[in-house]
Amino acid sequence: MASNTLSISIHIKASRETVWNKIADWSSQGDWMLQTKVWVTSDITEGVGTSITAFTGPFYRLYPAFKSLGLLDLMTVTRWEPPVQCDVDHVGAVLKGSGSFILREAEDAGTHFDWSETIIAPKAAYLLIAPFLYLGVRISLARFARSFS
Repeated sequence: MASNTLSISIHIKASRETVWNKIADWSSQGDWMLQTKVWVTSDITEGVGTSITAFTGPFYRLYPAFKSLGLLDLMTVTRWEPPVQCDVDHVGAVLKGSGSFILREAEDAGTHFDWSETIIAPKAAYLLIAPFLYLGVRISLARFARSFS
């Protein structure tokens, strides 16, 4: 298995605190994440130890009825530094690795949003899914940025 990293950065016309509050509202992530439903599965909703589940697929709104037609991503928050950084470990049966978002203040009072995922998978498998993953995340982050307009 190889460690494969994908990173995307975008600029958002909102303060770092405003962006943090919206990105850390796990259950609302489905409003801007492409074909994804997200929910918290732990008693705590923020901070290290929070468990989050995301289901991505064409019938995400009907999960779990069509769970075989998508990917179930189980995550645990491993780093929580509001309003700067959140890291997660992907701990599901299929998706393994880690993810991170870092928010940096921009000179125009906006925010630079740096997103990255490190996926543990055979290199050949990663190369097959990487273009779709990149496109899906790029579209999702653009939707997220537009939500501040």
